[in-house]
Amino acid sequence: MATYLISGGTGLVGTRLSKQLLEAGHEVIILTRKARATNGKLRYAQWDLAEQTIDAAAIQSVDYIIHLAGAGVADKRWTAARKQEILDSRTQSSALLVKALKEIPNKVQAVISASAIGWYGPDTAASLQKGFAEDAPADNAYLGETCRLWEESIAPVEALGIRLVKLRIGIVLATQGGALVEFKKPLMGGVAAILGSGQQVISWVHIDDLCAMFRYAAEHTNMHGAYNAVANQPVTNKALTLALAKQLRGQWFIPVYVPAFVLKLVLGEMSIEVLKSATVSNKKILAAGFHCQYPNIDAALQQLFPK
Repeated sequence: MATYLISGGTGLVGTRLSKQLLEAGHEVIILTRKARATNGKLRYAQWDLAEQTIDAAAIQSVDYIIHLAGAGVADKRWTAARKQEILDSRTQSSALLVKALKEIPNKVQAVISASAIGWYGPDTAASLQKGFAEDAPADNAYLGETCRLWEESIAPVEALGIRLVKLRIGIVLATQGGALVEFKKPLMGGVAAILGSGQQVISWVHIDDLCAMFRYAAEHTNMHGAYNAVANQPVTNKALTLALAKQLRGQWFIPVYVPAFVLKLVLGEMSIEVLKSATVSNKKILAAGFHCQYPNIDAALQQLFPK
């Protein structure tokens, strides 16, 4: 069994991934700003991004690092200060891990870092047909630039002889947080809220498939570089909204379109991403031998919200 160090281990993905790793018999160390008590094979180690300090013993003892740390992109309105916080939380945490691996003797075999499909711009005629592949350039909008700098900030670990995999994560579907929680809110009142035209493509991933991708990337030495962490079959916003409505309410709901201008008023600049269509391909990770347990939206929603 291996020992995993997880940054961002108390977030939506980190919590689920930690649970799965522990159930599989691995040891997990979660990086945190405040000391916490050990719980069996789950331990906590302190780090401080502002001071650029980290528990050296934690670095020395782990086999794999899973880097998830970063302020939530959709948690708050995008002010200039919030946008800087989103970027800094990713690049500064990466810089601290690189510094630690460079200065502290360790046995780390691989670093598996989160990135996001925000790397890609709006759909083109070609991407609508084949999906964006990992060799596509980063978009020059805010999220594209953030993802580019995020990936660049962790890249120096390769010069240390450590294998690096970057998972560009799609919209994560889970019951404990993320997009589905927001999609569900109008449905409590029987409204299926379709955003904008509803035709924008959403490249999504079931949280359990995503966690499995992180584990697979750590365990398989054939994986290097960037991989899109999305399901086999992207869907439009309308298709996702209606599928969720049917799963939760049967036929008892009313589809309502939320105009783009309303989203812009409510969300500000973030509305660009909500309304953006991005068809992303997962062919590369499938070619590496990974198989999605939930390749289509119906399978995912049936597991997340069983009747």
